[in-house]
Parts: sequence; C-alpha cells; structure tokens
Amino acid sequence: MVTDVGIVVIGAGQAGLSTAYHLRRSLAPHDSEAGHDNSFVVLDHAPTPGGAWQFRWPSLTLSTVNGVHDLPGLSFADTVGGTYIDDDRSVRASDAVPHYYATYEKKFDLPVRRPVHTRVVCDREERLRIETDRGDYTARGLVNATGTWERPFIPHVRGADRFAGRQLHTKDYRTAAEFEGRHVLVVGGGISAIQLLDEISRVTDTTWVTRREPVFSDEPFTPERGRAAVALVEDRVRKGLPPGSVVSVTGLPLTPAIRAARERGVMNRLPMFDDIVPEGVRWSDGTTRDVDVVLWCTGFRSSLDHLAPLRLRGPGGGIKMTGRLATQVASDPRIHLVGYGPSASTVGANRAGRAAAHELTRYLGLA
Repeated sequence: MVTDVGIVVIGAGQAGLSTAYHLRRSLAPHDSEAGHDNSFVVLDHAPTPGGAWQFRWPSLTLSTVNGVHDLPGLSFADTVGGTYIDDDRSVRASDAVPHYYATYEKKFDLPVRRPVHTRVVCDREERLRIETDRGDYTARGLVNATGTWERPFIPHVRGADRFAGRQLHTKDYRTAAEFEGRHVLVVGGGISAIQLLDEISRVTDTTWVTRREPVFSDEPFTPERGRAAVALVEDRVRKGLPPGSVVSVTGLPLTPAIRAARERGVMNRLPMFDDIVPEGVRWSDGTTRDVDVVLWCTGFRSSLDHLAPLRLRGPGGGIKMTGRLATQVASDPRIHLVGYGPSASTVGANRAGRAAAHELTRYLGLA
C-alpha cells in the first residue's frame, strides 16, 4: 500500500512536534486529507509519545535534567504541573515529558502514526518515496527529525573485543546501584558523563577519562552565549562540515553538583587510554588500571542512515545546509533536517521546526 501526502515528517520528538504544529497552522486553510499534496503525516518509530525522553534513565529527574523547553502553543509547566510535578522535582523526566508530548499531540490533533519504522527514503524525481514497515508513502517534501538517540557513538579502541568486563553506552544506563562493588571507568567529557560520574561515584569506585581537558564555566548561560555557540555550529553545517556540539563551544556549566563532586575527589580526570586489555585499560606509558565496567558517555551521531540513497553527504561527511536557520539541504530544497547541527537542542529544535515548516510549504507552493 502506498499513501500519497504532501509532506512527511519523520520523528515525533521536540523537533518533529514543533514542525507538525507549524505545518498544521500553515496548511489549515487547505484540505488536509491524505492523498492531497497539502496534507502531511508524522511517522514515529517509538511505541508511545515522548521521543527519546521515554527511554532516558530513571534517575534523570526534573531537578537534574538540563532543561525542558515549551513546545509552541502549550506550556510544559501548565500541562504537566498538576499531574506530575506538584513542586516535587524528583519526578522522572521519562514520565513527565512523554505525558506532555502526548497531551500536545492530542490538543493540536497532530497526525502522528506509530510505531512506524522508516527503512529508507528514495528520490523518485517529482516525489520522494518513504519506505516503512507499515507501508510506503510518497511526498513532495520531507522534514527529517530523527535526532541522535538511535545512533550511540563508541570510538574504536584497540583490544575492546578482549575486555573481560562489561561495556555499555549512556543509552544503556539505568541505575548506579547495579555497579555497586565494581570499578567503573566513565569515558567522556559532556554533561551526561559528568552527571553519571557523580551518580555512580556515590555507590562505588570510579575513574574518569576524557580525550581533551574539559572546560568548565561558571558564567551564567545567557541567551547571548547560547546564540553565539549555536552560530558557530551553524557556520559548520552551512559549509558542509559535520556539526560539532554546542557544549564544545560553551564549556560545561560549573553547577553546585559539579562543585560538590570536585570536593569529594571525583573529578580527577585522566587522559584517554590507548588500549583495552582483558582486565582494564592501558596508557601509552605502560600504566594500567583494572576496571570492571567501561561506561562510554561518548555521545551520539545524527540518525540519518535511512537518507543514504539521497546522497546528501559531501566529501567530508557533512551535509551542506542552507535556509534561514540552516535546516534546508542545499542540494535538495525539498528536504529539511531539524534537530541536526545548530538545532540539536530542545530550544533550537522549536525554532528550527517553525523555519522548516514555513520554508518548505512556501517552496512547494502550499503556503
């Protein structure tokens, strides 16, 4: 079965829902039934609303999460407060945010279909063909909002296959209690690495390793600093380079929790090791350390494998972007990427969703 629509949105996280909200408003004067070029549909692989939030570790609460930004048109606090918060900031983010997203989808009658796994997107000249495990779609335009959660990154290190202990990624983490009595090596210099290092170090021995010396900042994260950081990432994708992270530009916030971890002696960072041996890790000078667990807090990559047939990547591995907020693929204006590069944050995803919806509907002559 093939369904014809005007625009397909892949992904129903923050970026996908923001895009869908603005598409609903842009296309409201038109017939929105499937089969018409002014209709749209959102395909989400997850079983329930919530995007990647529904899979986050239980200890990530509303008091520890980096921030939950409002989607356009509906406040998070007003929607979730009476049900989940009630001034209790220990509520799990994996409960509160999915509740918010589910309410949002229903309030604005967004056409989200799930669970739908997008296998591949192909170019059929006048239309794009989106092949899924629940039937295929053709569309004049595509907004990809698949984020990064499905592509955890673990660097290749010599000897990793010989390690006798356990290796896992941030995505696999659930609770620190499972590591009691075992020495845990935390690899990574991002916010998640710091949070999990702090948490695990409260119940067992830890070692912290990063490739580069982390940069901490006690300056307030003002809107101006955020915009400056996003501008640097945006410049990279406009040049067709792989996007960097905003944290690499702004540094890590020196929060009270990090200060406390420093005082406990947890933040003694070591440089990256060279080899993994059966009992642990080894540095170039021959120094070794026995560990039982390696926790790779080494980030994620953009989940774009299903777009491979479109040949969007340049020689350097990046995708050259254009448009007001760098969401439009330069080589194919029918395709927008939100949650990629400068919009890979909850606040950035909101603005990118609006820009992508408006620019794409205008390009297709639907606005």
